[in-house]
Amino acid sequence: MRICVFCGSSAGKGPGYLAAAEAVGATLAARGIGLVYGGASVGTMGAVADAALAAGGEVVGVIPQSLVDREVAHHGLTELHVVADLHERKAKMATLADAFLALPGGAGTLEELFEVYTWAQLGLHAKPIALLDVAGYYQPMLRFLDHMVDEGFLASTYREMLLVETDPNRVVDRYATVVRAPGKWDQNHAG
Repeated sequence: MRICVFCGSSAGKGPGYLAAAEAVGATLAARGIGLVYGGASVGTMGAVADAALAAGGEVVGVIPQSLVDREVAHHGLTELHVVADLHERKAKMATLADAFLALPGGAGTLEELFEVYTWAQLGLHAKPIALLDVAGYYQPMLRFLDHMVDEGFLASTYREMLLVETDPNRVVDRYATVVRAPGKWDQNHAG
């Protein structure tokens, strides 16, 4: 099994975000789960990869050539896939992964998260998606998703497909219990 982790090229404020990324990397390695991520050596991306590697885990990075050229690629990984652009990066990461986990991050992290979340809603994949809610980081976004449900723009079944946990071990445990909601336009879905 491999989990794709979306996270930041920055460390965030305070030590909690880096510590959470390190905990995720160490947890995945300890549980024999491979890490797929954006291939960088900086920020929480570098922290999750380094922790997984230090614990003997498999780490697969996917990075666009433009970021390799800027010297942010992590060159100590199990595998490093260099791709043409960000679109190819996301597609490759999704193909390599069995589940997705978003750590706190910026606009790029949210863009990656919402793309796979949308794909799941459309029935394009049935892979579980989770947030690691470090220090309440995702609470404002979760309130907005609830508002989308209240306003009729997001079905409650799709809101519920986004798992939220504060502990990496709980995330992995919950992946095994996920029952996928039918996609919005699945043939047998009435909604």
